[in-house]
Amino acid sequence: MNGGGRTSTAVMLCCAVLTAVSCTKPGQGTPVADSVTAATTATTTETTTARTTAPADPGTATGVTGHPDFGVVPTSTTAVPAGAVTCEPEPRPAVGMVAKVADAKAPVVTVAVPEGWSMQSGAGDIGAEFTGPAGMSATVRIAATTLDPQAAFAEYAEALTAEAAESSLSVLPAELCGYSGQKMLGAVSDTPEGSVEFVDRVVHVWTNTGQYLVSVHTEAPADTDGFDAPAGELTGDFEVRIP
Repeated sequence: MNGGGRTSTAVMLCCAVLTAVSCTKPGQGTPVADSVTAATTATTTETTTARTTAPADPGTATGVTGHPDFGVVPTSTTAVPAGAVTCEPEPRPAVGMVAKVADAKAPVVTVAVPEGWSMQSGAGDIGAEFTGPAGMSATVRIAATTLDPQAAFAEYAEALTAEAAESSLSVLPAELCGYSGQKMLGAVSDTPEGSVEFVDRVVHVWTNTGQYLVSVHTEAPADTDGFDAPAGELTGDFEVRIP
């Protein structure tokens, strides 16, 4: 992340941390800036913080300090049979896309596809890509990680806003079938005309051979009408199959 001059704006909190899982719009959830204060009652806050020094590496213990542990649960390392489906949300989506990467040891996930969106396979650690109307898009990434869930989420959050001159980020707990998970909502911009809003779902998955961070990133130009519904559908609970 760039140091001097960068501004991180924490957005408004709409509901309590422990019950915030129903929020789906950027500006809801718990704001994350240079430090985090956990809220336990419904409140509305707005904080602006100017960065004057570069933050610590989020992969280190000090880097995790400012990132909340919402959605972090104990990781089970019980052996799972090959081909087992460890998460199968109901009801199943009307249209689903199987996201699979070249890494034969990586989990395979199936995510819902909004009506009217196109889909295609990706390359490298990109398992699927989606294109929607009005500049909306989404990407499913499945990447091996050596970090524990909270450190992996902190590193992911840092990457979301690292290149932007201004950014906002809120975090919600979003466990998935016993896997640690978070939902991240916010916006990034270099200019007012270039502002982009995003909704992401990140899940830390242990397989029989290692750990993977599965992320669904959705974005659209700021204030795009109709973004909430498809973003919520794409970042909802998804199927997980262990190879």
